[in-house]
This record gives sequence, C-alpha cells and structure tokens, in this order.
Amino acid sequence: MVVGALNCLLFSPLRIGYYAAMTEKDNFEHTHHHDHSHDHDHSRLDETAVRVRALESLLVDKGYVDAAALDALIENCETRIGPRNGAQVVARAWTDAKFRKWLLEDGTAAIASLGFSGRQGEHMKVVENTPELHNMVVCTLCSCYPWPVLGLPPTWYKSAPYRSRAVREPVAVLQEFGVELPAEKLIRVWDSTAEMRYMVLPEQPAGTESLSESELASLVTRDSMIGTGLPLASVQK
Repeated sequence: MVVGALNCLLFSPLRIGYYAAMTEKDNFEHTHHHDHSHDHDHSRLDETAVRVRALESLLVDKGYVDAAALDALIENCETRIGPRNGAQVVARAWTDAKFRKWLLEDGTAAIASLGFSGRQGEHMKVVENTPELHNMVVCTLCSCYPWPVLGLPPTWYKSAPYRSRAVREPVAVLQEFGVELPAEKLIRVWDSTAEMRYMVLPEQPAGTESLSESELASLVTRDSMIGTGLPLASVQK
C-alpha cells in the first residue's frame, strides 16, 4: 500500500509528468516545421531531470518505490496515451460518416470504441470545425484536458495568460499560434471542466480525400485538436 501510494502521489507529477511531457514535446515540436536545423544534445540533462532521477534512485534504493511498476506507468504515458490516439479518432471521422455522426453525438462512447478511454476521458464532447465555425478549447479554472486522446496538457495550456486570454481575445491568441482565420468566421471557445472535456474535430484539408486513414492521421496535430492550430496540408515525407 505504501509503495502504491508513493508511486501515485509522488511520481505521477514528477517522473511521469516530466518524461511524458518531454516525449510529447519531442514528437510534436517538429510539426511546426521551422526553417532552421536542430542540433539536439541528448547526452545532457537539465536541472529538473537530474533532480527527478536523483529522487527516484533514492526512493527505489530504500524500497519505497517499485521501479518496474513505475516503468510500466511511464511506458503507458509514452506509448498508449497522447495525441496519436486523438489523431486516429479524427482520421476515422474523416473517412467514416457514420462514425463521425456518432462521435459528435456521443464523443465518450465513440472514442471508447477505438480503445481510448479512462481517467480524464470519462466525459467527452467533440466539437466540429466547419467553414463557418472554428472551435477552441481552454480550461479557465485549472488544466482539465482529455488525457486518453491528447496525452498530458502542454505547458502553455495550463498557463494563466492562455486560460484568460483565450476567452477574452481568441482572435489574438490564435494569431500568436500562427492561425489566421477569415474575419467572417465565428470562433467559439469551450471551457473544459472536471465534468466535461472537449476535443476539436478539425476540418479535413482539401485534396486529401484519397489518402488512407493512417496517412490522414499523420496530418492531425495536437494543436488542431485543441483549436490553436490546423491540420497539416499534406503528408510530410
């Protein structure tokens, strides 16, 4: 019981949060396609990572934490939850009209039918972008976020400026994310809570109707499912 409690209370916000967030960042930062090269030095750890590893080693050595159980939790965060899951949901909706209708009527059940459910995803509402409407998601109170389909929330999503400005000045916030919408397009902001979490179904990019479901999934970015971004226009080689 002590080991289980420590795993949940201590390492969920520490190692799980840090490493899963770093994995998500590594996997999605290149979707912005900057025009400069990156020289990543993975041999050096920042101060937070060093502290997390030191604390983990100490607690494992003293027998307070089960290292194998902890690794299983990390693997789950890195490989079984995250934006890839949401991308599969979106791609299925783009290719299956019946599923799309179900997704918009009962997001929780439709998403669960693809195997994505659990904590932080018990009550899901999917909102659809259209040529006339753009949806954007925020949590004004804290950082409520649909973990099963989007993984852990990015740092900016939890920040006070985003949580307040997304409601007050959504156009300006979207522009800062590089999203320029026609002036006549309506923007609707949805406030996620502990009782209901939202996910955006982005518009399918024009000219992608012949792509396979897996190819379509590769176009879906995390930000496009929050509403602060758009899908990629074509499959990246």
